[in-house]
Amino acid sequence: MEDLLRPIYQERASDSSTLGIVIIEKTKPNSPITDNFDVILLIIVREAMEDWFVKHYELDGGKTAAMHIVTEKLLMDWIDTSGYRKAVEWVINGKVTFDRNGYIAQLKDQLRDFPCGRRNLRKAMEFGKLVKSYNEVKELYESQQLKDAYSRMVHSLHYLARLAVIEKGYHPEVTLWNQVKQIDPEVYKLYEELIESDEEIEKRIKLMILAADFAISTRAEVSAKHLLDIIRTQNEAWTYADLKQHEAVKPYVLDLAAMLTYLTEKGLLETELAPTKGAGVYQLKYKSVS
Repeated sequence: MEDLLRPIYQERASDSSTLGIVIIEKTKPNSPITDNFDVILLIIVREAMEDWFVKHYELDGGKTAAMHIVTEKLLMDWIDTSGYRKAVEWVINGKVTFDRNGYIAQLKDQLRDFPCGRRNLRKAMEFGKLVKSYNEVKELYESQQLKDAYSRMVHSLHYLARLAVIEKGYHPEVTLWNQVKQIDPEVYKLYEELIESDEEIEKRIKLMILAADFAISTRAEVSAKHLLDIIRTQNEAWTYADLKQHEAVKPYVLDLAAMLTYLTEKGLLETELAPTKGAGVYQLKYKSVS
């Protein structure tokens, strides 16, 4: 199969903008990693007219292939924000067919190392989604929307699982629960208890709300370090608007309000009241307690 694709990627390799080319072959009948294509051809370029260009092929013999041409900038954004998780696995596990000046080799090392700065950002992103989702579970449970509460709890445990994987220094994979089973059995057990228990759905959700509350609160300070470090960069308290505009917060800005409220409730942040033009109305400001 690679022989049939060689003319395509050799042409791309001759382009001075191409940084590296990786091939990923399908190894199972159902392959979410390759979107069920028999082979993925990932071509990383310095710059291009489109940040992400995709082309599908059918090869002699009925095999299928997908070519992804991705700019370095977009790929790094995917890596930092988990915008397209498969791409990370493609880089880590793919076969390198072209590597300009060791670019792919360095990128593989970087992904395996998962630098602390990137890890803290990813933890904050998953923590924000987790807190917001968990709050929705409680609201749905209290209003007796049990099926919706159950569905949202599954999502919450998914965010918790991704957070657990990142804490251990790994990138979450597409086959997340198989990964979590090896890395964090306690989180995996929560998932099993939710989906496999013989208890009625209402009791399952109630028990899981208690378990999830403990799991989230014990991780809060470490998981929100990225945001807490930003807040600690100045002695004055921050308004929500100021934090919202901070460039480093943008990857999780949609979950920022939920994070601030949760961290305040848990005593990791404290609030100050600033007078406004309205009598008896104050603007909330946030600062670290330490």
